Amino acid sequence: MSNLREVNDDILKDWLDFREEDLCSLTCDEDRKHHIYFDETSKKILRNVPKQNQKYVKKQLEQLDENFMDYIYYWNEKYYRNGFIDGVQVISGCLNS
Repeated sequence: MSNLREVNDDILKDWLDFREEDLCSLTCDEDRKHHIYFDETSKKILRNVPKQNQKYVKKQLEQLDENFMDYIYYWNEKYYRNGFIDGVQVISGCLNS
């Protein structure tokens, strides 16, 4: 059996990708309340930045967004995967007893 904690292109990764699509759909008020409205916030910031600095600030905001999404993806996958694997190991341990 392969190491389940190793991150590969597997069924758990496919499930996480599916959940990401579902979670990004903002299907209820609670989801919308906790959504990160990055584009809207960036536009508000850029409206208040002098024209000569807008290109630089926009690039920095895009980099921040990319970095933040990488951060979220990393931690979600790490902890969802480990929680799932812990659950599988508990069930497996019960079945082996």
